[in-house]
Amino acid sequence: MNGATLLGALAVGLAVGAVGRLVVPGRTAAPVWLTLALGVAAALLGAIVVGLVDAGPAEPAVWPLVVQSGFAAVAVVLAVVTAGRPPAGKEPPPRPGARRREGS
Repeated sequence: MNGATLLGALAVGLAVGAVGRLVVPGRTAAPVWLTLALGVAAALLGAIVVGLVDAGPAEPAVWPLVVQSGFAAVAVVLAVVTAGRPPAGKEPPPRPGARRREGS
């Protein structure tokens, strides 16, 4: 595994993690850093699998990206689906720097 493979897996994992997070509407219980980290870890796993099954130098360059994207997509979907939504009665913690709500 060379540096280009690692950088490709990092880019694919971050992209799939970000897109997976944006596709799900509303707030989820899974934090953003978790979906990004799982995307990167799964893309690296995909790169390892491609390296183990390496067909030789004649393989198309698209195949490793497809495998990495598939692994990352499955991991991000599983993370977001299993984390679910925050409980209805419990409000999520405020974001740093967010204004407090004025009201009743």
